[in-house]
Amino acid sequence: MSSEESSPHRSIDNMLVGDEIEELDDKEFELPPVETPPTLESILNEVDEEEEEGFGGHAEFGPFLGDGSDSASLDTASLASTDSGERSHSRSRRVEKSSPPHGVVLRHAVLKGISAQLVSAAEKADAGNPTAMTVSEVIAVGTAHGLVLVFDPQQILKMSLGSLSTGAQYGSVSALSINNNCSRLLVGHAHGQITMWDLLNGKLLRLIIDAHPPGNAILHIKFTDDPTIAVCNDSGGSVFELNFRRVLGVRTCESRCIFSGAKGEACCIEPVRSPPHSSGHATSPCLLLALASLTKVLVVTLKPALRVLLSVSYGKPSPASVPLLAWQMVCARGRVEPLLAFCRGHIVHFFLADCSSPDEISFGKLRELSLPYDLIGLQWVTSRVLAVLDCHERLHVIERVLSRDGGTEGVMCMEDLQMLDLERVALVYNSSHFKSLATGGNVSQALALVGERACYQSICNYSIQIFFLGLKAVHILSLTTWKERIDLLVHREHWQCALELAWTFYQGTARAVYGLSGNSEKRKAMVTDCMIELLLQYVADTVKKNEHLKAQPAEKACQDVMTMAVDYLILLGRQDVLFGTVWELVSGNSGARASLLSALGTAVLAGRMRTLPPPAARELLSMLRQRGMLANLEACLLRMDVTALDMQQVLDICWTHGLYDAIFYVNNTGMNDYISPMLDILKMLQNSFVPGQQQPPDDKVLAGNKLLVYISCCLVGRAYPVGDIPANLVATVKKQVFECLVSLHSDDTTADEDMYPHVRTLLRFDTREFLNVLALTFVDVTDDRQALEFQQRIVDVLLKVMVEGGGFSPSQVGSLFTFLARQLARPDNTLFVNRQLFEQVLEFLCTPGDNSRHAERQQALLELLQAGGTSHFEEEYLLGLAEKAQFYHVCEFILERKEQYGSIVLCYLRDHARQNLAEINARKTSDLVVDHFGAEILQVLDSLQSSPQLLLHFLESLLEPLGSGQGVRNIGEGPVVAKTYLELLSNERPTAVLPFLKSCDMYYLEEAIQIVECCSVLDAVSYLLEKKGDAKGAFTVILKVLKRDLKTYVNAQGSVEDSPGQSLINVESTLKDVVGLCQRNSGKLEEREREGMWFPLLEVMLAQQRKLGPEYSAQVEELKRLTREVINSMAGFIAIPSILLRLLQDPAYSTSKFGEVKDLMLTMLETFNYEKTLLSTTTDLIRHDLHWALSQLRGTAARGLHPRGEACCLCGQAFRHRHRPTGDRKLIVFGRCGHGYHADCLAGAMRAGSCTPGAHLTSIPSMNCYLCHASQAGSQRKSDTHLSQHSKLDVGTKDKRQEKQRKKVVEVTMDQQQVQALEALHNVSSGPSRIAVLAELARSREQDSTPARGAHGTSDPNSVLFNKSFQLRLVPPPLRD
Repeated sequence: MSSEESSPHRSIDNMLVGDEIEELDDKEFELPPVETPPTLESILNEVDEEEEEGFGGHAEFGPFLGDGSDSASLDTASLASTDSGERSHSRSRRVEKSSPPHGVVLRHAVLKGISAQLVSAAEKADAGNPTAMTVSEVIAVGTAHGLVLVFDPQQILKMSLGSLSTGAQYGSVSALSINNNCSRLLVGHAHGQITMWDLLNGKLLRLIIDAHPPGNAILHIKFTDDPTIAVCNDSGGSVFELNFRRVLGVRTCESRCIFSGAKGEACCIEPVRSPPHSSGHATSPCLLLALASLTKVLVVTLKPALRVLLSVSYGKPSPASVPLLAWQMVCARGRVEPLLAFCRGHIVHFFLADCSSPDEISFGKLRELSLPYDLIGLQWVTSRVLAVLDCHERLHVIERVLSRDGGTEGVMCMEDLQMLDLERVALVYNSSHFKSLATGGNVSQALALVGERACYQSICNYSIQIFFLGLKAVHILSLTTWKERIDLLVHREHWQCALELAWTFYQGTARAVYGLSGNSEKRKAMVTDCMIELLLQYVADTVKKNEHLKAQPAEKACQDVMTMAVDYLILLGRQDVLFGTVWELVSGNSGARASLLSALGTAVLAGRMRTLPPPAARELLSMLRQRGMLANLEACLLRMDVTALDMQQVLDICWTHGLYDAIFYVNNTGMNDYISPMLDILKMLQNSFVPGQQQPPDDKVLAGNKLLVYISCCLVGRAYPVGDIPANLVATVKKQVFECLVSLHSDDTTADEDMYPHVRTLLRFDTREFLNVLALTFVDVTDDRQALEFQQRIVDVLLKVMVEGGGFSPSQVGSLFTFLARQLARPDNTLFVNRQLFEQVLEFLCTPGDNSRHAERQQALLELLQAGGTSHFEEEYLLGLAEKAQFYHVCEFILERKEQYGSIVLCYLRDHARQNLAEINARKTSDLVVDHFGAEILQVLDSLQSSPQLLLHFLESLLEPLGSGQGVRNIGEGPVVAKTYLELLSNERPTAVLPFLKSCDMYYLEEAIQIVECCSVLDAVSYLLEKKGDAKGAFTVILKVLKRDLKTYVNAQGSVEDSPGQSLINVESTLKDVVGLCQRNSGKLEEREREGMWFPLLEVMLAQQRKLGPEYSAQVEELKRLTREVINSMAGFIAIPSILLRLLQDPAYSTSKFGEVKDLMLTMLETFNYEKTLLSTTTDLIRHDLHWALSQLRGTAARGLHPRGEACCLCGQAFRHRHRPTGDRKLIVFGRCGHGYHADCLAGAMRAGSCTPGAHLTSIPSMNCYLCHASQAGSQRKSDTHLSQHSKLDVGTKDKRQEKQRKKVVEVTMDQQQVQALEALHNVSSGPSRIAVLAELARSREQDSTPARGAHGTSDPNSVLFNKSFQLRLVPPPLRD
């Protein structure tokens, strides 16, 4: 069997991957052979006759390939243009396979007859390659040498129009058009001439040479619905209307320009044409014409006057994209109206015309369609189906879907129904005509760029067919009918895909449906007949293919087929075919019959089928029973109509295999018997009880549980296991079930039978669940008198059976009274129960002398009280009985109601059955003790001494750290608690001692040291000694640990108990602790003391290496690695020569080769180089900072002062008085703040301001500005007044004073504390003299420029740079106002 047959669920998406192109078969379509037409040479050499005939009719022809065939293919290969040469969109590439999900929508074929004659004409008659094509009832193909070949629907060459001589004069055929009745043919040429031919006799009727400006090629020529009017478009971008007239036997043609190329070149024109053989439409009198320019689309009317109806811009498309137009008649708003589709690029726009009257035509925009590719072709196939050709020559089929409300707004289907690769068509492009190469190429660059992809004359449609003109052949794509699409899949044996596609036709969800006409019911009937025929053929074919197989393989092979047949026939409602024809087809094949029964079972389980014919139902149940599929058998019975089955046979099967749900269902639905199955199962349960056992065997427990559910469903009016009891039987069923339960004796009673056997049996089986079932019937029955009577009766029966009869456990009795208490507590309660019965039950449960089932009796009483039983007892009496019986849970319940919480604690403590608080939750217990019993914490510890583990857990929770870095909680008697916990921890978990010591500090140090020393917790001893300050003692202890771990590591080789890996980890951890200890304390010790710690550590590491022989090579390598780590760590504290000397003296390294100490020496040298680089970098940074500071200081010192004015700030007199003698000049003092003073004035002011008397200005090293640093605010104001008085005497003009006021700056005033702080800052900032620092830096540069005598350049130790008190003090910038 093939792979396709073995996978019938193969999707439609993969069904056509392997298809290849097929040529059209002439015999299949009754096409004449190619040799039968007359020779082309004789036709081409005929003399043209000038006889002119009137417009005549033509025989009616049907569409080409209208019968539809299976000669289609979806894939073609590479395509080349006739004019444009190689393009990016026509490059060779691998054929892309398409897998349309809707089947084959378009069928591709090649017209072999026409194609062969085109090739013959080009090669033998020099007709040239085809350049243009038009299709109506005939096919007309223009050639490059000016000829037009006309073929009839049988592909016979009917006539050849034109000659080679006229072709040389007119140029190649660039456009063709046939009128509506197929009697006239318009031919446009590359040199601009237009000819009209009679298609009846092949005569030339008109030669038009002045319809448009000369020198332009004809790009488009189109007939309109009026046979006397046509339109043409030339390479100049203009559009002309051609009016044909015949006056006195003379044919004339008048042209009118309706669109000038000067306003923007028109690239495409398309008039509205009525469908073939139609009576026209509402817009026919107006002659609508759509023309597409490079920027927009216009729709105009040609009659009765030229009028623009629509003008739409494209947006911003690519300059190389091609404008496209296509009209289609659609039914909208109850009439036929034209729909325009146009695009340039990748967005297709739709405009629907509203033709309510010829004088009032408007257009409404529909939703546009955005595609992921640019288009070069756009054609309507039907009023819904649109075919678009992208720039890669792939044809896409898209369906237009109108909105459901019937409005004009439509929704476009974005899914490609089918994609056809047309590369091998070798599509003919019209680039040479758009470039007007035949007349000199006088076109615009924009039009020439569009022409690169122009193929207007190579694609045309007729009816439901699209024709493509290739270099060597004419290709046709026909819309397949719905039946052909299904048949094609059947022909390829894609049965599942065919059925899925047919089902979409049935549901009305299929796309591009053609040939399925009529109303919905008629269409469904047609599809139903097709699907039934298809299913029967599929089943028969599958059964025949697998008839030679055995039963099991045949069943597996037919399973999918039968499943599909059953599913589709059920959906179609044709069970008669399923159990008629299909049943007969599989009757002779056991495997196929089994697969059909399996499919029927699946349908029944899914709820899609309830009624089966008795033979089919019988065989289905028998098969399921034989295969042991009992669960499926029961499920099928529950979903089938059992009235047509043999009831007794079905019940026998169910009782044999324990199918209790089916037993209930068959009795209830088949015989309306609700009591018989209940009695049978009760009897079975009663007989299954074994003396001494509380429960029946396991195989009977399932029946008892289902019986309880069945009783509950019956009592509430529900059917079991599914559905509802018929409304007319609900009351009857309830009554029957009630009477059955409370019956005094069974039907087959014996002398020793107890009363009420059915209630007793259910109570013995499961008392609690049976009472729950009864509780469901006690809900919302206040208005049902019969139900209220039953409730009281069933309660009386329960009391009589369980209380008076005995034989039930305390738990069962407690469950009964719990049930009663809940029912009595209901607000709508109508039950009556004797109060003494509750007292008897209370005494029964609280009997102090009976110690058996203590927990069970306590739980029963507690449930009774929680259900509302407290209202039936006195609380004090009940509390006393509970205390005597040691029912502490009951006591707690009562005390909580009385809010005596202290007594609850006592009950808790008295209950020995409960755990210790610390055992339940040590953390919560420790919180409780700390928060409420902090003073008694030592007593709590004493009470836990008997349980060391419990005490350890309690202390661990008590001393648990609060959080990150927060330590432990503060508790009373902390040192005692810590000591106790440390003792327990050292004995029980030594590894946890050190973390505890690090996180807690409540212990006494000496006591802790003694405890850990006694328990030999050496790491903790070392930590405590270091904490005490005894670093040497800590080192000695931790070194012992290291020696022990090293010895364990060496001895671990070959040991089973201890692995070397774990021992090595211990050694590394201990060594890390030792090194850390040495590093932490080396900074506090002298050199000799440091060597006393590091060298013993090194000796320990080296000593182990000396003891090991060659067989310990792995351990030696690890120890040497650890030794290198020790040396790296000690290199920062011990002189390197000392370390090298110690290593070379050790036998482990002195007797070995240099390679073994090479790594150690390289490591130390790397450390040395690192420190050297670090020192050099630091020195350079200091020098750079010092140089920057000194340069800033030098710049500050050399910066000039800018005085604020030309007069003294104290006396107001000018510094340079014009009348003062030259020799009589005063000393002037300026500050960095800009204030200037006469020295005499400043001295006087300082003396008046309590400055140091007699101090000479020049002797003061740090003088402050008098105005800026006045000591008192009063003297400051006084000074300001003085200055204002003297300012009047200032020598200067009024303009200078005004300018000084404009430039006024706020002066800074500081108090005495600020002045003292500034003086202190100045003193601190003062450093060594600048000359000394600069000289030292110069000396350093000289030393750096000379070769170094050692590892580092030497400097004078007495230099200021090496002085310990030397500091780099940066002078702060001066204060600015």
